[in-house]
Amino acid sequence: MTDPVAHWPGELVSVGTDELFVRRAPVPGAAAAAEPVLFVHGLGGSATNWTDLMDLLRKQPADRPDDPALACEAVDLPGFGFSPPPASGRYTIDAMAGAVAALIDKRGNWPVHLAGNSLGGAVCVRLAARRPDLVRTLTLISPALPDLRPRVLPLRLAVLSAPGIGAVLLSRFEQRATPEARAALMIADVYADPGLVHPKRRAQEAAELVRRDGLGYAGDALLAAGRGLVAEYLRGGPRSLWRDAARVSAPALVIYGSHDRLVRSAMAAHAARAFRGARVVVLSRTGHVAMMERPGLVAKEMRELFASARRPAPASRVTR
Repeated sequence: MTDPVAHWPGELVSVGTDELFVRRAPVPGAAAAAEPVLFVHGLGGSATNWTDLMDLLRKQPADRPDDPALACEAVDLPGFGFSPPPASGRYTIDAMAGAVAALIDKRGNWPVHLAGNSLGGAVCVRLAARRPDLVRTLTLISPALPDLRPRVLPLRLAVLSAPGIGAVLLSRFEQRATPEARAALMIADVYADPGLVHPKRRAQEAAELVRRDGLGYAGDALLAAGRGLVAEYLRGGPRSLWRDAARVSAPALVIYGSHDRLVRSAMAAHAARAFRGARVVVLSRTGHVAMMERPGLVAKEMRELFASARRPAPASRVTR
């Protein structure tokens, strides 16, 4: 097992009244012509979830020498990673989508190839539906779109998100379990094969939990974002996430994991009906974070999506 790629460095970017921490992978060669790609993590995650995938995408593949370079960035959502809490105190899907849209606007290089995992997938769906001008393509990895069928891990999130109860349970868990044990549980929840995780990555996860524990707001951010996601699962009507999915006009790729314990792979059929013309893929022997567990397969699928978006649309035929 070779040493993993080091996490990409980043910086705080002022976006309105907030600051977002953004990690950037260097672009080999001419960066001016590179196409921008922006990654959005899931609940409890951070920009470092995309390290390995960003490393693969930033390099020119031998079998696609004519493809443009890709300028990859990953953002820490407000209150997660190294991003401070939002000034508004809001952790709704709308608020997070607004923050990501403001970042894209600030960068001024839109439209971007937008990718999101889990909670980040829900954020990206809302953004793509409401701000199609900012999105060139949309990649979703195990997107947290409404599914009310009971499952153990989603039900655990619903309980943790309950006001009062969640804070007590989370505090007790953090006090009784070591950072290493907590990191191991998290990895077991999201990987189909936890043995694929390098020991250095496990140590990094545990160290990040220790750092987050000392921030004072990390637990509140996690619980509030969880409540925001649960609220979206219960929302119906024209403002629901599945209605947003039907409004997405950008070319889309939706990836599910066959062994995902959080998002059912059976939702692939629903996604195929909801997203217009999207490619929907179920990866075998894969859990909730395919970009970490199978980065090579995800990179290949994303490059195909990007290439299809560059092809000119077929000329319309007029019959008389």
